[in-house]
Amino acid sequence: MRFFRLLLFTLVFSFSAAAVVAQQTKNHALYTVGMTTRAFVGGARRNWQDTGPRPLNTVIWYPAVSGAPLGSLPEDPKFFGNPAFGKFFVQIPVAFNAPLLIGTQKRPLILLSHGSSGIGLEFLWLGTYLASHGYIVAAVNHHGNTAAEGQLLAQGFLEWERPEDLTAVLNKLLADPVFGRQIDPNRIGAAGHSAGGATVIQIAGGIYNFDAIRDYCNSPQSKGDATCEPRELIRKSVAQLEELRKTDPVVQASFLQQHESHRDPRVKAVFAMAPAIGPAFTPQALRAIDIPVQIVVGDADDVAPMATNAEYFAKLIKGARLTVLPHVGHMTFGSECTPLGKEKLDGCRDGAGVDRAAIHREVEEQVLAFFGSVWAQE
Repeated sequence: MRFFRLLLFTLVFSFSAAAVVAQQTKNHALYTVGMTTRAFVGGARRNWQDTGPRPLNTVIWYPAVSGAPLGSLPEDPKFFGNPAFGKFFVQIPVAFNAPLLIGTQKRPLILLSHGSSGIGLEFLWLGTYLASHGYIVAAVNHHGNTAAEGQLLAQGFLEWERPEDLTAVLNKLLADPVFGRQIDPNRIGAAGHSAGGATVIQIAGGIYNFDAIRDYCNSPQSKGDATCEPRELIRKSVAQLEELRKTDPVVQASFLQQHESHRDPRVKAVFAMAPAIGPAFTPQALRAIDIPVQIVVGDADDVAPMATNAEYFAKLIKGARLTVLPHVGHMTFGSECTPLGKEKLDGCRDGAGVDRAAIHREVEEQVLAFFGSVWAQE
């Protein structure tokens, strides 16, 4: 998403499953989809308030035992956002807290990273699809940069913390008494949208540079690039972070890590949807990525424009595949909206002739085919 766009999408992805809206059964689903939550914490890292460990509240989709009843999710803002927004979004029935279906073979795992100010539940459409095809899927709420916490913090925009969130969640899942023994450690991937797309590129080996994006957005060549909009908000956010950098011990500890690689070698491939913040990534680090990368973007993206984001990543990452979807915008990759959502929320409105549900189906098939091809080569 647009760098430091603190508030615009908070409403768009703040929703709960207060009322389940029927959706057509996923094509060729093989398994009943279960869903559960985990209140993980991030190892030695502190929360931004420096009052305790880093929270990593995570939602998990998985193949459930056959016949488990489908229904709505509990109203739990910590995981699912503000219940008041449930009426704006199409929701997919799941078997909440149903027993995991124990398979004869271990299952692949996909880690998901939401966009700036979003929540893991925005991937309900993708998580349920992959789980219905035998995957375990986990989406973390990135601390300080998620609407599920009720406030956004400038510290949450220190983007190199995000891949560390995914690594910490992976550690927790592999040790989890329910899921750990069912995860195939040789079939682990990651996917993300917008800032989450940038996150999975980091976990593949790309290095995010705070100073580079700051300098780019202050430069003449960024004129007209929506990556740097709204500029006044960016200036204020950068100034706040620069002050925290001088005085806040948690922020100071974080900045020591910004130029390091956050590559997790257990992640074998990544899928980025409309990845953002391209100018923050050094060409040298992107050229060093040596795992499969697939990128999808819409040619009507006016939030993370293709030229400085998706196309930039695809050009520099060796072997990266790029799919461009005609007339599709940035928010088309977000949750499917009800008629009321389309009426009330800008983020629910797609371009003329764009069917968000159909785009989701196309992307789901791309994701499944991409990771399937990677596993076939392992």
